[in-house]
Amino acid sequence: MTATKLPSRLQRFRKPMTVRRAMSWALIILALAASVLPFYWVLRTSLSTNGSLASNATNLLPADFNLGAFKRVFGLQSAEEAMAEGGSGAHIDFWLYLRNSVLFASITTVGALFFSAMAAYAFARLRWKGRNAVFSLFLATMMVPGIFTALPNFLLIKNLGLLNTLLGLVLPYLFMSPFAIFFLRQFFLNMSREVEEAAMLDGAKHLRIFFQIVLPNAAAPLATLALLTFIGQWNEYFWPLLVANQDDLRVLTVGLGVFKAQAPQGAPDWSGLMAATLVSALPILLLFIAFGKKIVNSIGFSGIK
Repeated sequence: MTATKLPSRLQRFRKPMTVRRAMSWALIILALAASVLPFYWVLRTSLSTNGSLASNATNLLPADFNLGAFKRVFGLQSAEEAMAEGGSGAHIDFWLYLRNSVLFASITTVGALFFSAMAAYAFARLRWKGRNAVFSLFLATMMVPGIFTALPNFLLIKNLGLLNTLLGLVLPYLFMSPFAIFFLRQFFLNMSREVEEAAMLDGAKHLRIFFQIVLPNAAAPLATLALLTFIGQWNEYFWPLLVANQDDLRVLTVGLGVFKAQAPQGAPDWSGLMAATLVSALPILLLFIAFGKKIVNSIGFSGIK
């Protein structure tokens, strides 16, 4: 084999660079840059001091590199030290807000998955009158914006006396999600019925089949749906803001908004705010990087286009 002749396997993957391919690569690079640049700018701002941000607004590198913003987030810096570095002196109880976000996202994710799986199994396996009509009604609710149901839910929670309680915070998300029902129903429809039919011949009822056969075989889509639900609940802002106005029940998204609004010196602590945003988003980014491929595979297997 001569040095100028490539192996057949490499030749098969090598394609000439045409104008169309060059434009495609350029669009991909632009889209990647547009996605990564905001995260880099958050990191750059969090590593800068507030006093240097205005004078170095166009600099791509951190202005006066400093870790003080992260110290303020983790409660390792006093208000006097923060103000000396250009911070606002406002306080953020990061660990409390982080705990509340973990509780809110975890409880709602577990509840939504459990009840949605039961409903999806009923739509996929049980035969009952009006099943398709009820399922169509569930799908129709996916087109209703969440803001339309916020006021009725708020009035219900208020009348139940659950304002500023953890139960009132999680209750609207605790049961069934139309998307989760649709997602799991598609998976259950593609599952083989042979094992279930054999279990029925042995006298097993639907409840036993659901817990001992269906759920173990649906571990992959359940994990994918759990991750998607957890990310959505982690980023929830309006409902926690509406229901829980006490500091001990605030989640991270609401806590960051309150921290931004507290500006004793007249300007927000942008470095501290970006540091808190970066730390709060880091767990979700790591989860998505680790399980992103499984999410795509499970969605494709479920038949969602």
